[in-house]
Amino acid sequence: MIQKGLKGIVAAETLISHIDGEIGQLFYRGYEIREITKRFSFEEAAFLLWFGHLPDTEQLCTLKDSLKGNRELPEYVKVIIDKLPLKMDLMSVIRTAISAESGNFDYGWKPGVSQAIRLTALVPTIIAYRKRFLEGKMFIPPRSDLDFVENYLYMLNGNVPLSAHVRALETYMILTLEHGMNASTFSARVTASTESDLVSAMTSAIGTMKGPLHGGAPSGVIELLDEIAFVGHAEMVIREKVLRGEKLMGFGHRVYRTHDPRAMALKTKLLELVGEDEWLDLAMAVEDTAVRILEELKPGRSLYTNVEFYAAAIMKAINMDAELFTPTFTASRMVGWTAHVLEQAENNTIYRPQAKYIGTFK
Repeated sequence: MIQKGLKGIVAAETLISHIDGEIGQLFYRGYEIREITKRFSFEEAAFLLWFGHLPDTEQLCTLKDSLKGNRELPEYVKVIIDKLPLKMDLMSVIRTAISAESGNFDYGWKPGVSQAIRLTALVPTIIAYRKRFLEGKMFIPPRSDLDFVENYLYMLNGNVPLSAHVRALETYMILTLEHGMNASTFSARVTASTESDLVSAMTSAIGTMKGPLHGGAPSGVIELLDEIAFVGHAEMVIREKVLRGEKLMGFGHRVYRTHDPRAMALKTKLLELVGEDEWLDLAMAVEDTAVRILEELKPGRSLYTNVEFYAAAIMKAINMDAELFTPTFTASRMVGWTAHVLEQAENNTIYRPQAKYIGTFK
């Protein structure tokens, strides 16, 4: 029996994460995702995925220092980015810049955590450098006194961001660090299974993430929120869309048959920020209205908010351009991808599925 797209096929054993779509749970190394977002920082969650346990104070300081020490782009990578076509999309720029990084250090087999840390540290700088270049603005170097997420926002805009925005984006980036054997993670593990280097595995993953069926930006949610803000009546807009048979962007998920645990974790964090940003407040109100109308008009479908819904609200609140959505997703998912490659390398078997020939014989 052929399973197109390998749906439902178990291709590897992992200690990294577990998803239960039926009851809506996501675990990183045995820790439920809502517990992680309540208690831990981006760096602590990354340490957990890379090393298999939570860091003590000294280990956390060491990781933060290592991430900060690897943020600077080599000059030749800056030159390459400067010479890329202006119309080149940002995901392709990231892929090219990461590929160029392979000339800077020895990324041979087997990969190590230090390589994972360096590549993860570079991506926000690549994004910020290219964004500022396209805007005709001076590049803003990273600051060693700012942690991963706060520094990313600082490099994009040149201002130390509001605490509410840092907390919201950090929660989102923790939630998108890792999500099982998705298409990009699988492509990274397939590349690594040939004993290719970590840079090659990451360029495979980035190229896969670029596809709109996987890493597509939540622009549809932004459009929904913009329309509701303009009309000033959430119930009318949502009810009309559902009655016309339009897909309500930000609701429902392919894996989760109930509440998306990442959306629930993000909502919990945003509840702490009620009153601090009008777009976050709007998103909270729209969710309540939409879930009620969907239950009324589509009973039994269990269409709840997914992580993209609140991600869109956060991106809108921090004034992040739509073309930065998938790159920002990529900046966090580098942790999960590299963790999977490190795991693949420890018990490696090359991936070699078969295809059924359906042509004719002459």
